[in-house]
Formats: sequence, C-alpha cells, structure tokens
Amino acid sequence: MIGMDFRPTLNAPDDDPYLWLEDIDGEEALAWVAEQSARTLARLGGPQFERDRDTLAAIFDRPDKIPLITRRGRYIYNFWRAAANPRGVWRRTKLASYMTTEPAWEIVLDLDALAASEGDWVWDGASVEPERRERAVLRLSRGGSDAVVLREFDLGSRSLVVDGFNLPEAKGDIGWLDPNTLLLTSALGDGMATRSGYARTVRLWKRGSDPLAAPVIFEAGPESVGAFAELDRNAESGRVWFTDQTAYLDSICWIGDRNGPKTQLDLPRDAQWTVFDDWLAVKPRRPWTIGGKTCAADVLIGISLSAFIAGEGNFAILFEPGDRCFPQSFFWNDGKLVVSYLDNLVAGFEVFTPGRQEWTRCVLSTVPTAGTVHVWSLDAATHESNGEVLVSAEDPVNPPQLLLLDLNAAPSLGAPVILKSTPENFDASGLIVTRHEAVSTDGEMIPYTQVGPAKENGDAPVHLTAYGGFGSSNLPCYNSAIGKLWLERGGTSVVANIRGGGEFGTRWHEAGRREGKRLTHDDFAAVAADLVRRGVTRPGRIGAEGGSNGGLLIANMLTRYPERFGALLCKVPLIDMRRYTKLLAGASWIDEYGDPDKPEDWAFLGEISAYHAAEPERSYPPILLATTKRDDRVHPGHARKMAAKLQALGYSAHFHEHDAGGHGFGIDNRERAAFFARGYYFLRDAIDFAASP
Repeated sequence: MIGMDFRPTLNAPDDDPYLWLEDIDGEEALAWVAEQSARTLARLGGPQFERDRDTLAAIFDRPDKIPLITRRGRYIYNFWRAAANPRGVWRRTKLASYMTTEPAWEIVLDLDALAASEGDWVWDGASVEPERRERAVLRLSRGGSDAVVLREFDLGSRSLVVDGFNLPEAKGDIGWLDPNTLLLTSALGDGMATRSGYARTVRLWKRGSDPLAAPVIFEAGPESVGAFAELDRNAESGRVWFTDQTAYLDSICWIGDRNGPKTQLDLPRDAQWTVFDDWLAVKPRRPWTIGGKTCAADVLIGISLSAFIAGEGNFAILFEPGDRCFPQSFFWNDGKLVVSYLDNLVAGFEVFTPGRQEWTRCVLSTVPTAGTVHVWSLDAATHESNGEVLVSAEDPVNPPQLLLLDLNAAPSLGAPVILKSTPENFDASGLIVTRHEAVSTDGEMIPYTQVGPAKENGDAPVHLTAYGGFGSSNLPCYNSAIGKLWLERGGTSVVANIRGGGEFGTRWHEAGRREGKRLTHDDFAAVAADLVRRGVTRPGRIGAEGGSNGGLLIANMLTRYPERFGALLCKVPLIDMRRYTKLLAGASWIDEYGDPDKPEDWAFLGEISAYHAAEPERSYPPILLATTKRDDRVHPGHARKMAAKLQALGYSAHFHEHDAGGHGFGIDNRERAAFFARGYYFLRDAIDFAASP
C-alpha cells in the first residue's frame, strides 16, 4: 500500500486527482483513453470475439427483421439499417404494401450517402410538416450525441433546403406551427441553455429569419430542466401548450397561443396527464384533492378540461391501482384513452371513451398478455389517429410479433392482425422461463425472471441485469445478443425488477429514489444471493451488467457486494455522485438522486458513490467500464475516473471508450454487435464460462 493513491475518499470527497479526465477532448485525457482502449481491445479481441461480433452483426442486419413504422398522412415511414446501409435509409410505403411479404419501399433519404458527402451523421428522427407534408426538419446527430443539427428537407425533390430551417448543433427540437413558422426549443445561443444543458426558451422562428433573433415567447428559469411547447391540433382554437419542466418529476404547464402562455393549468406538478380536445386524463403521484374529493396516488381520473379550468371538480375515476396492479402509460387515439397496466407484471389494456354523463370502458381482451406487450398509436400525430394501434408482443424465448388492432372494430374489437414477425435468432430449445422472488434487506420481495435450462446444477453461468431508476419498468424481452452469446451456449439469464423502477407504481419508484437508491442496490444483490440459495449457481459464476443508471448499480455491486459476483460489465455509467450535477445533463437528475451540494443529501449520496467508496485490499471482481466520447448525457469522465482509480488501487479494471455512439452502444449495427460481443466475451471469460457455440 506504500505509494498507493486512495483519492478521492468519502472523508475527502473533493480531493480528486483525476479531474483532468473530465476534459473530454483534452490531449492528456485522450492519450490515456487511447492507451487504455488499445489494451482492452488487445485483451478482448481474437477469433472468438470476431466470430461473436460477426454473428450478432448478421442478426442485427437480417433483411427479415421487423421494420418498425409510423404513419404520417398517406404514408408509413421506417428508418432501416442493414449491411448495405449501415447508417441507414429513411423510407416510406403505404400500409397495404407494408402488409405484404415484399413491401414496395420508396427511399426518402440515404443517410450513408449524406454522411459520405458531409460527415459523421447519425439519424435522430424527423418532424414532418403536418399540413402539406411537403417538408420535414431532420434531426442529425454527430456521432450519436443528444445534441443535433437541424436541416430542412424537401420530401418531393428528396433534397436538403439550403436556405430553409437549418440550425447548428445544439440540444433541442422544433414543432411546426404552419409551413412557414416553427416553435423552436433549442439551447443554441447565449443564455438559452439551462443548467442541465437543455433549451430554456421557446422562440417563434419564421421562415427566412435569423433563429437567434427570433422572439422569445416563453422562458423557463436557468435552474429548470428545460422549456417545451407544442401546438395542439386536436383543439379547434389552435392552442399551444407550454411547459416549464422545473425538475425531472415536476412541470408547470400553460395553455396559450403563438404569442405565448395565457392560462396556467392548476395540476399537481408531478402528475402525469394528457389532453384530447376538451378531455383531460390525470394520474397523480401522490394523493390529490380536487372538488373537495381526494383521489389516491396512481389513480387515473378523467375530467372535462374546460370544467377543470373553471374550478369544477366533477371527475370520473377511470382506473384504480391494486396491490401489485398499476397503470404504466396512457395515450389518446381517435378520442379514446388507451391505458396500459401491469398486474403483478402481467400486461393488460383498457380503453375509455369520454362522455358528458359518463366514460365508457372496454377491456382489450384480444391483445396478448403473455410476456412483454406494448401498445401505441400507428399515427405519429394524435389529431390524425383513426383508432388503429400497433401491438408488440414477445418474451425471452419467443421473438417479437408486430400486430395491428382497430379500436373502432366494436363490439368485440376483433383479433389483432399480425403484420410482421421477427425470425428466431437463437436456439431456445430446452430453455424454460420462470418467475421467482428474493427477499431484500428490509424484507421487501423482489421479483425476477429467470431463463435457462430446466435442470439446475448449482454451477450455472448466470447473466444478471436490472435498471432500477426513474420509474422505468424493466421487463424481460427477446434479447438476441444474450440468446445467441449466452443462453444458446448453456448459460442462464436473469432480469430483476428492483425498486426505483415503475413496475409497481409510484410506491416502487419512491422506495428506490434519493435516500432509497441504496435499497435498489440491496435488491439486486439480494437477487444474486437468492440464485445461490436456490441452487442455481455460485457467486463466482454470476456476471452482472448494467448501463447508465444501471451502471451506477453495477459500480455499487463492486464496492458494496463484491463477494456476490464473478465479473461486472458497467456501461455508459453514472458513478461519481459528488460531481454528477456539474457534468453535462447531470443536474436534471437531482429529483432522482439528490443534490450533493447539500450536506443532508451528500450524507446518503456518499453511500452510493462507488468512485469515493472504492478502497484497497478488497476482493473486487474484475470489471469492464465502457463508454463513448460522444455521450453528452452521462459524461464519459465517470467511467474514465473510476477505471483510473481502480487501477491505481491495483484492481483488475478494464476500460474502453468508443469515439462515437452517444449514450448508446454504437452508430451502426456492426458497432453495436462489437460492443455486445466484447462485453459478453469479457463476462464469460471472467466467470470461466468456456462453452463454445
């Protein structure tokens, strides 16, 4: 231990010798990154990695995979990546053609050709002008970052509009008011970014004018997360909704017009809500008193918007949560409110139609419920929806199907029509899917789904993952990479539903937020222990993976529960909880984690700051920390600094940073394939999972 640098520590959290690694493009930092990445690539390269990468790339590039679609007017659009077009093509066809075996696709934009002529473009979507549908504003990212360049595109001539709505790189977006006017929410310009790096103003940008001189019609405070605006085409008055997202969970909303906000909506700041015409659906996060009556947290209510604004409180209760039954999402389609919920992790869907006297209710009984199921509108714009919704259904051993359902096919709603099916990408024969529960440190029961051979021998090579944050539900799906590189080779995979997620409503999220975040990590460790208790495996044979907030989870498994794992894969992670609010978008997550600048918050944040907690002479399992230089959401400095400190303490810590990829795993299918192949090669090698394909 002589000469070993322990910094930073919990006792001296600001004495950080690795701050220089936060300089994303700094010469010294990039030299360190290059040396570290080269060493990792040499360590994790070779014939097996190359075979795995090529196998996954072929799966990701399959010509018979499902093309996901969105309808805009007469056409359905799809963005498609394949071996011949690694950056991708934006294309369109008609729904009738899409439903055939060989759809007649019309190429709208070849991004590979554009990137070849202009530079490192990655697709981030497009906003089609909804009146004439002659123009679109493309969102083009350099290297996969969240910040985008806006470029106007003529759909008729298939060409960029040189003197059109074009904007340099910044975080933000646009909304069409009419063919010649945009609502601009962009962080570009002096004083236009919030502390979190998002747009703090809404500007009225007219064609031919300077966007930086466009008049500001709405403004959020610099400490807010961001400002947003949207034209509501479901209302005859052409109202505009303005939102000041004051924190990750909290927003203040106004009704206005193109001149700015007029009337503030008196809703709980942390409620979820959506509007169609004169109907408002609201789900509060905590008990809410309205019209002298109190509705509980997670109750979904419906009310007339005009009556609500007038102060009336005559609302209808549409959906009440149960013990383990909670709504997950809700959206409008053709004047109907579609509600999805989980009942003990089993999907269910209901449709509510508003009326002046009462709301009518219909259960979508023909929609699949087994596995992981999602329902969403076929149409990109709510005002164009006609009752047609898309349904995806999958489970860990059965690949996804994409179905079409007509909500207006009364009275039974009929059976969904299968549009497309994903081919089987790995051999699932002999695999079974089972549900279990582990007991966490405070007695809470933590569900998890296990996929693997029917017979357990106490030595299974296990891949374990979870997320546990931001109220996001993490359900097991058909994972081709895990299936091909882990399950098909005799391994077992496990997905844990730890607290901090939204699987069981607000209570589940709240229990794993702020000072409760430590419990989410306890939950994950409890699942690992339960796998050993049940005789599935032993600690040295468990490889755990997590990304982003899940990367924070994995880093805490290293420092808090190292004895329960054989290897750890930590992707685009959040780790330094002392400085996270000062790095890129970090300040926007204070609602989730707490504010390290407040001593009372640092008291619990320090408990989960693995960067500070790492200390010498512990039996830490080997870890691979992977990030990207173009991640402008979670700063690559988190992974860089953690790897540097662990190596200084003498631990087996590997590091790899890709030049591009943003807050993801690559800019094309081959890069994604390489990312997963390298990570799973590392885990298999570290836990002595030597099975070959």
